[in-house]
Amino acid sequence: MEFSSKLLEKAVNEMAQLPGIGKRTALRLVLHLLKQPKEQTQFLTESLQTMRHEVKYCKSCHNISDVELCEICSNEKRNHQMICVVEDIRDVMAIENTGQFKGVYHVLGGKISPIDGVGPSQLNIATLVEKVSAGMVAEVIFALSSTMEGDTTNFYIFRQIQQYEIKTSTIARGISVGDELEYADEITLGRSILNRIPFENTMKSN
Repeated sequence: MEFSSKLLEKAVNEMAQLPGIGKRTALRLVLHLLKQPKEQTQFLTESLQTMRHEVKYCKSCHNISDVELCEICSNEKRNHQMICVVEDIRDVMAIENTGQFKGVYHVLGGKISPIDGVGPSQLNIATLVEKVSAGMVAEVIFALSSTMEGDTTNFYIFRQIQQYEIKTSTIARGISVGDELEYADEITLGRSILNRIPFENTMKSN
């Protein structure tokens, strides 16, 4: 792709680093920004810079937040003894949209994937084990996508908390294997949470 401007080329190359954005899409987005009033582009730039510098991670569940304790964790009406383990904020948003879950979350920040160099120490697993060992948890619900990496992560965490007398369950497999939670429709995802099954049963069926 030939560019008539080095400035344009640099902007396109930076935009193309975003997930799912190829060079052609990046070019279309950059050209769109050029057509907008300068102040509109400034608003976008400022909002991104503000987010990058001021965004926080909840000290309890590791969810993205504006304050130290996110709105879900600070809500006294939520069941703080029921923790739903998810990969990232997109899964929290997907489950919240169902309106079926009244507990709290624990965001791992990824899944165990040796091929990608992601091990347990790179994820927020230790803090989850701390909560369980402190007697703060009655049930842990595994809500990772049913992929090899998701199943590996579930099993690793299960082994870490197995010694404690708590209930462990996983969302019902109404979600197709390999599907990400954010793409599941709200009814299916909601039912899979309500109809969750003991985690030990999933190991017997494998």
